[in-house]
Amino acid sequence: MNLHFIAIGGSAMHNLALALLQKGYQITGSDDTIFEPSKSRLEKKGLLPKEFGWFPEKITKDLDAIVLGMHAKADNPELLKAKELGVKIYSYPEFLYEQSKDKTRVVIGGSHGKTTITSMILHVLNYHEIEVDYMVGAQLEGFDTMVHLTSENEFMVLEGDEYLSSPIDLRPKFHLYKPNIALLSGIAWDHINVFPTFENYVAQFSIFTDSLINGGIMVYNEEDVEVKKVVENSESPIKKYPYKTPDYKIINGTTFIETAEGEMPLDFFGKHNLQNMAGAKWICQHMGVGEDDFYEAIASFKGASKRLEKIAENDDAVVFKDFAHSPSKVKATTTAVKNQYAERKVIACLELHTYSSLNAEFLKEYEGALDKADVAVVFYSPHAVEIKKMKEVSANQIKTAFNREDIIIYTKPEEFRSYLFNQNLENSALLLMSSGDYGGLDFKKLKELLK
Repeated sequence: MNLHFIAIGGSAMHNLALALLQKGYQITGSDDTIFEPSKSRLEKKGLLPKEFGWFPEKITKDLDAIVLGMHAKADNPELLKAKELGVKIYSYPEFLYEQSKDKTRVVIGGSHGKTTITSMILHVLNYHEIEVDYMVGAQLEGFDTMVHLTSENEFMVLEGDEYLSSPIDLRPKFHLYKPNIALLSGIAWDHINVFPTFENYVAQFSIFTDSLINGGIMVYNEEDVEVKKVVENSESPIKKYPYKTPDYKIINGTTFIETAEGEMPLDFFGKHNLQNMAGAKWICQHMGVGEDDFYEAIASFKGASKRLEKIAENDDAVVFKDFAHSPSKVKATTTAVKNQYAERKVIACLELHTYSSLNAEFLKEYEGALDKADVAVVFYSPHAVEIKKMKEVSANQIKTAFNREDIIIYTKPEEFRSYLFNQNLENSALLLMSSGDYGGLDFKKLKELLK
């Protein structure tokens, strides 16, 4: 196939382009800007556009199809030309479905935990040398790309995102995959710029549940009230398998779980991650991996990139980076770190970076999210609020929303950096939560804090 990618530089889009190139497709693409690491990865494979911008002349009837990224706008010149010529246009999830429609599709959904669960499943399968196609939302250790496509593999494991498919297809991505096997980890209101009410957001997960093929399998977290309600109220002809947090204990900073073979230490921690593991185990069992084989493999899982990722440690201090930004994720991650390091001072830093987190109305959802931290710090950029054309958020609004009087608030990157690098981290655990970079923080330099 001869394919052209509109907005090829996106994290998901460039990985799909690389996977299809490896599969033998002819690939071209455009974008108005491309950042690292996408830029270098595309350049290495000869897919980096010669110049940035949109060029309608690239769109001809010789193309078999267009893959349209979310970064493009509905009036994109290349998109308009494709419509004019009648070239077939796919959204990212539509194209993944086309690639997997003759396979057994395993889709991992939920407001939180889906990248970690997908990563756990792929780690276990890779450990046992079981080849599958996949799409995951983070770069995994031992995997070259975030997307892998073949003609021969039986299974395709997909991370099922509830965000929109493309500028001209406003359906959530995970509605398009039609799973044979699916998982729902949790439901906590997010993406309020797209789903303005909690009820509207929850409805998307009901649609996802009902999108399973007849006789399909739904694995679900029965400890999440909304998930339990959505799945158990579904009248679709599907099989339902609940899971919950396994028994565990923390001894000297290491988490142990109970297995048929006795207690087993893990390289990851946190109740939410143990819940994720329980869900991953059910999925792997439905894919033919026995319980004992699952535990043997999961013992060496160290976590997904940016998900409670340990970036520095010495004898009495540790620094973690985490992608957490929604209220439920922030609360779960902060609680996990405090439980794991109960005797240490936990300094939890959160960057408010997304549309939802910078929305004055949504802020109240963060109440109590940082309560388990001994020191709570919030950073946000008024400039980011301005760029997103949103109402200004004041420090007082943030303090009120989190309902914590001693919360420390920074709005200038240099002041936040100065605060961090002047901390005495003796007997501490520092947690940095954000989907951004705190206005340009060099995470590699944080190792200097522990020297």
